[in-house]
Amino acid sequence: MAVIDVAGYVAEIKDHAVDHGFHVHDERHFVETYSLRQAWEVDLHPEEGCNGPLDLHLALEVDPRVLLSFEDAVVDLPEDAEPPDDFHFPLTFTWALPPLPHGPDLLRLAIDLAGIGGIELPLESSAIDSYASATDPAERRITIVARQQISLARILGGEELLCDTLDRALAVSQYLLERAPAWLSEA
Repeated sequence: MAVIDVAGYVAEIKDHAVDHGFHVHDERHFVETYSLRQAWEVDLHPEEGCNGPLDLHLALEVDPRVLLSFEDAVVDLPEDAEPPDDFHFPLTFTWALPPLPHGPDLLRLAIDLAGIGGIELPLESSAIDSYASATDPAERRITIVARQQISLARILGGEELLCDTLDRALAVSQYLLERAPAWLSEA
C-alpha cells in the first residue's frame, strides 16, 4: 500500500488553487512505461484572466525511486517517529504569453518579478525572438518559470498546502495580466 496518495495530493493542489483565486482548466497524467516516472500537469490561470492571453502550467514530477525510498524510510520508522525530510518532488510553475509586439525589457521584468516572488518563489524570466522570414520583424515570446521542491514528509503530515506559493503565483499572474495589454498592443 502506498504511503502517499499522489493523485489525491494533486487533487488537493487543484482545490487549493481554486481557493486562492485560480480557475483550473485541464489536468493531464502521464506515466513513462519504462521507468514508471509520472508527470501530473494542470493548466490554470487567475479567475479574472479566463479569456486573457496568459497561460499558467503547473507540473509535478514523480520519480518512483524517490517515492519508493520514502516509503521504505517510513515503514522502517518507529511508530511515533517523524519521517525524514530528505525526499522531494519537483513542482514547476510556467507562465507563457503569446508573441508580444511591444514586449517588456527582460531585465526590468526580472527585477519586478523578483520583488513579487521573493525568495520563497524564485522566478526565471526568458524571452525568445523568432523570425518567420528574414524580412519579418522578430516575434518575442516571454516565459516565466518557478521551481519548487515539494517535501514528501510534509505531504504525509498534511502540511504541504502551498498557501504562500499559490498566493505569490497569483500575484505574478495578476502582474502579467495587468501589463499584457500594453505589450500586445499594435500601436
